[in-house]
Amino acid sequence: MSDTTHESDVLVLGSGAAGLTTALHLADRFKVTVLAKGGFAEGSTAWAQGGIAAVLEDGDTFESHIEDTMVAGAGLNDRATVEMVVENAPAAIERLVQLGVPFNTEGNALHLTREGGHSHRRIAHVDDATGLAVQTALLRAAQAHPNITLVPDMVVIDLATSRHELRYSGAGNVWGVYAFNRATNRVELFTARATVLATGGAGRTYLFSTAPRGATGDGIAMAWRAGCRISNMEMMQFHPTCLYNLDVKNFLITEAVRGEGGHLLLPPDAGEEAGHRFMPDFDARLELAPRDIVARAIDHEIKRLGLDYVHLDISHMGADFVQHHFPTIYHRLLDLDIDMTKEPIPVVPAQHYTCGGVVIDRDGRTDLPGLYAAGEVSQSGLHGANRLASNSLLECFVFGEAVANHISAHWGELAPPPAIRPWDESRVTDSDEEVVIKQNWTEIRRFMWNYVGIVRTTKRLERAAHRIKLLREEVADYYGHFRVTPDLIELRNLLESADLIVRSALHRKESRGLHYTLDYPETLAEAVDTVLVP
Repeated sequence: MSDTTHESDVLVLGSGAAGLTTALHLADRFKVTVLAKGGFAEGSTAWAQGGIAAVLEDGDTFESHIEDTMVAGAGLNDRATVEMVVENAPAAIERLVQLGVPFNTEGNALHLTREGGHSHRRIAHVDDATGLAVQTALLRAAQAHPNITLVPDMVVIDLATSRHELRYSGAGNVWGVYAFNRATNRVELFTARATVLATGGAGRTYLFSTAPRGATGDGIAMAWRAGCRISNMEMMQFHPTCLYNLDVKNFLITEAVRGEGGHLLLPPDAGEEAGHRFMPDFDARLELAPRDIVARAIDHEIKRLGLDYVHLDISHMGADFVQHHFPTIYHRLLDLDIDMTKEPIPVVPAQHYTCGGVVIDRDGRTDLPGLYAAGEVSQSGLHGANRLASNSLLECFVFGEAVANHISAHWGELAPPPAIRPWDESRVTDSDEEVVIKQNWTEIRRFMWNYVGIVRTTKRLERAAHRIKLLREEVADYYGHFRVTPDLIELRNLLESADLIVRSALHRKESRGLHYTLDYPETLAEAVDTVLVP
């Protein structure tokens, strides 16, 4: 039995943009504990190269940003949510400036770039490493705040709900979490009146992904097991241009390389078609078409010609231009003996963003009392069937604040947590077969990539569902008999996430946005969310 229990007013799971924004907005009034799975900057926020979309330029309008978001989302967006996020964007940028984020400027104004799907220049950025600058500023502010306790290396296992009360209840309240402490190898209980999921997406269900290693869908899986509805998990965004390098996994070549004039070309392996610029064959917007179209075009060419990758070339823009606009990428590629000022970059599509997730309202509330969610873990209605570039960090700031505002306004209605049962591991033993976990992890990522990737068919999806069923029995058996480890916790959540993705994809009998199936190539007249009910 573990007797380690920690209590705070609000518990935040995740130390990225959504989690830290929520914590900072609450901390003047409440004691907030923030749990990070690993180190505090290991989440997706620090990896975001592009920037933050906001209407900041003369001639640009909220209406235009809303429209661009709706067009990218292929009809699945919730318009009221899109309006809320877009209209709050300039204020969110202003607060980041106050926190010391050193955005690039031009004269007295912020320097803005344009990315695929946007009709104006509206991406505020810090060179090509915006996320890192944002993460650094938020973390600095959180570490300096006396009411925020940051706890690293905590792998959350499950939500503690009414079912875990000493006097069992079916009320469905969320009172905190059970988490595995990597430092002590013990499970600890964290309780709070309100719990906020800011755990990020489920990208690591795929073989090629730009997501950090920890993006195993933990929050989505835990919320589903606790009784929350999950929506639109089939809408998995694939970034068109991830560096193809067998030693360096998941290095992203930002959208802005295409936005600033980069061309997609067939590589030498394409034989007599080598050097052909192929985007004109697919879309009038060329390299600036929305991501799903560009990713499918690259996937099509790779499969058609049996290639490993295609080329992205911006060398024609001149060395000074390239080095000035993309210093981080330029130096990183030089380390790999690729000089992007003189030669093309080998790229492949990779899983990039989870557009689906835990169903929330505009206050960030989930279906369970006391449980909120913000950022990539959630399905707020902002992204619809495809996320518009640079709306993701924006969602974290706007919803992080919305969650904090709702908790503050309704604090009196949030009861203090009752007595919760400690974690019981009296009937399990230490695992003797870690190899089983590694094997299952690899298997999931491989069949998800092959069967549930950029282009889908019913037969491929059914094959994936069959494998998930077999693995589910194996993992459940393993979980029931052995003490939890971080790898086992992640494997369990990875499998749950994969199941939710496949079930959602089989449910949608059309092609829309990011969900493209050869069996149903048409888009239906009415856009309907896929909602799975536990």
